Amino acid sequence: MREKNAGGLVRGTVSAQDEKKSHGGKRETLLQVSHLKKYFRTPAGMLHAVDDVSFEIARGKTMGVVGESGCGKSTLGRTLLCLDEPTSGEILFDGTDLAKLKKREMKKIRPRIQMVFQDPYSSLNGRMTVRQLIAEPLLVNKLCKTRNEVDRKVEEMMGTVGLAERLATAYPHELDGGRRQRIGIARALILEPDFVVCDEPVSALDVSIQAQILNLLMDLQESMGLTYVFITHDLSVVRHISDEIMVMYLGKCVERADAKEIFRNPVHPYTKALLAAIPIPSVESLHKVRELLQGEVTSPVNPKPGCRFAARCPFATEDCLQGEIPLREVEPGHFAACRNI
Repeated sequence: MREKNAGGLVRGTVSAQDEKKSHGGKRETLLQVSHLKKYFRTPAGMLHAVDDVSFEIARGKTMGVVGESGCGKSTLGRTLLCLDEPTSGEILFDGTDLAKLKKREMKKIRPRIQMVFQDPYSSLNGRMTVRQLIAEPLLVNKLCKTRNEVDRKVEEMMGTVGLAERLATAYPHELDGGRRQRIGIARALILEPDFVVCDEPVSALDVSIQAQILNLLMDLQESMGLTYVFITHDLSVVRHISDEIMVMYLGKCVERADAKEIFRNPVHPYTKALLAAIPIPSVESLHKVRELLQGEVTSPVNPKPGCRFAARCPFATEDCLQGEIPLREVEPGHFAACRNI
């Protein structure tokens, strides 16, 4: 996995929260999310999948979102694109609140906001060829006047994502996971979007293929000026692609900071536990004692006030169960939701 861009320069890690420079009279902030909530009604009560999440992403930067399975990462990604209608909150995309748009207005803005799905096989129509799959977004949005124009753009995009021209007539079941994921990336990028949600795009791939896809996404960001939300449960993956990282636990953001800062100085007990779980390829690490989290995971259905990590936190006190715990700035640009910091 590389930490350099296509030009060989080391990638910067400027925080999207702090970078708000002007560019041609426009703010650099592309996406601003404020108090976003997404609840689902269940027989047992209201499930708080995403609960009061706020953050900003600067244009051309990457926000990594990490956490255990079931913490609300994928629901957050789908809600950002209004694939799941938000319960409340603001999603300001380039100054427009997506949460307030009607279907007709949302259809106009869809080409600018795209998604790369987790499973490259189930997200593709098995009865369509590679050429048809990549051309579909152009045809649905009526962005090309002639068939020749469609074919030209498909051919260009296949070259961009590293798909050989001979695969144009192949079907998804004839390809490996890496090539299928490249089709998913091509489908998302052929509309020339500004913002892309990558929902665990490498979790179903072999390690060597993961590196290829990550490098591809980084190179495409460099060449096309893309802004990413990169969702994953693997901190060793998100470290290489993110400028800023947000850690989620049961629908809540518990820590958010610059990517290097998160790894250098994690402050929330849950973040520390995630980092401690990363395998270290050394003989010395075999003798290292790992601290395992104890206790039961709190139910996200009708959660009680207080810290949702308290039942598993070794530092929890009675004060942690009294009322909601908001994010606070523990260091410049470094936010955490914990009363024991």
